[in-house]
This record gives sequence, C-alpha cells and structure tokens, in this order.
Amino acid sequence: MLKAYADHWGLITGASSGIGAEFARQLAGRGMHLVLVARRQERLLELAESLKVAHGTKCEIIVADLAEAGSAQRLLSEVASRGIEIELLVNNAGVGLVAEVDDTDITRVQQMLQLNIVTLTELTIAVVQQMLLRGHGGVINLASVVSFQPVGYMGAYAASKAFVLHFSEALWGECRSRGVTITALCPGTTRTEFFDHSGAPGWAEKNRSQDARTVVRTGLAAFDKRKQYVVSGWINYILSLAVRLAPRATAVKGSMSVCKPQKKE
Repeated sequence: MLKAYADHWGLITGASSGIGAEFARQLAGRGMHLVLVARRQERLLELAESLKVAHGTKCEIIVADLAEAGSAQRLLSEVASRGIEIELLVNNAGVGLVAEVDDTDITRVQQMLQLNIVTLTELTIAVVQQMLLRGHGGVINLASVVSFQPVGYMGAYAASKAFVLHFSEALWGECRSRGVTITALCPGTTRTEFFDHSGAPGWAEKNRSQDARTVVRTGLAAFDKRKQYVVSGWINYILSLAVRLAPRATAVKGSMSVCKPQKKE
C-alpha cells in the first residue's frame, strides 16, 4: 500500500487528456507530485501549469510514444535520471480499434498490443520490483468492462484488456501481503476522446456513459481499499457478472449487435 499520497511521486501514462488527465487532477488534489507522460507536449504543459496553480504540485513532463518497442525502459531510465522514486504508477495509456476483420489494419493492431499489453507489462513489473524492495507502493492498471468477454469488431482490444485484468489480479495476489497493491480499474463507456481515435466517433455521446471524474474517483476508492479490481458503475458491474453466466456464443453475438462499426461511405 502507499505510504501516503502527499509529497510522493506518481507516474501517469496517457496523461494529456481523458481519464489520465483526471487522475492527475485528483492525485494532485491529494498532494501528490506527478510525472506526466504522453505524446502531446502542449497539453501536458497546460495540465502541469494548471495543477501547479491549483495545488502547488510539482510536475515533470516526459513526451513519449509508448506504442514503440523499448519505450518502457527509456521512460523508466529518464525517470531515474531525474532522481524520482515512483510511489504510484497509473498505466492509463491505451488505444482501441473498432473495425470489421476485413478492414482491420494489422499495423494498428500491432501498435495497440505493444501499448496495451507489452509496455504496460514492462512498466508494471519493473516498478513493482522496486516497490517490493521498499515494502510500499502501488499500481493502477486501466482494464475495461470488456475485459470480461469477447467482443465482436473489437476482438484484439477486448483481448488486450482481458490480459490487463488477469495480469493485474495475479500480481495483486502475489504482492498484497508485501505492502504493494495492484488494482485493475474497469470502466465502461466513458466520455473521452477514446472512441474518436478508435474508429467509432460519437460513440460515447450516443450510448450510456460515465464521465472521467466518476471513473477515477471509483478507481482511487478501490485502490485505497486494496481491491484487486473494480468495475466503474453498478450497471457495468451487473453486465460484467451477466456475461460470465451467459453461454460464450451468446455473449459474443450480443456484443456484435452493440459494437458494429459504421460503414464508410
């Protein structure tokens, strides 16, 4: 578990917008100093300045594309060179892809798996190893409500988030008695830029969704209680249980009626 939030350092990937930026705001409100990581430098600088004004938070900016192989080690080396010890890692960076298999860009799938699985895994293991030596610290990994089932037209994405959930829960089991907490946060549809970049623009506006503030508040509350995972929103939680009881063919067929991508004109 954390020694404390105040005057300790958190590292947030994908911090330039959406859930990542909201994690930064809420953690800064708890007195935490932050390493903000994303590709968009201008947005990171704007966020860092707003956090400094509102909370007096120290912020370090690192511009990085975590979909590149080797990016995790480069990021951690840069953090170490700045003399920062990470007390909380928030692996928020991730991308999605909504497409029929006929139209799927394999290169985009490879980049998605590198970011959602490989980089997240490398960051988590390296940071947790150091936390275990100290006997304190924690990780919040962004999974998804789709972690619990196969999803048509989002097959690789849903599978990547299933990995995040199972990987996080396994580490939670290993580390919970040694002072380190790993929590998987599983949001449903959230009003962010995610769907616009995933090939389903306007999705969050057309469907039942939550705001990032609610999702982050849920995640931090679960982390404080040392839970291994949490689903944000009671309807999403019920759905996560329902798909476990339904025949697997029913679950994937049901997902296809919801997630079918729009045809390009």
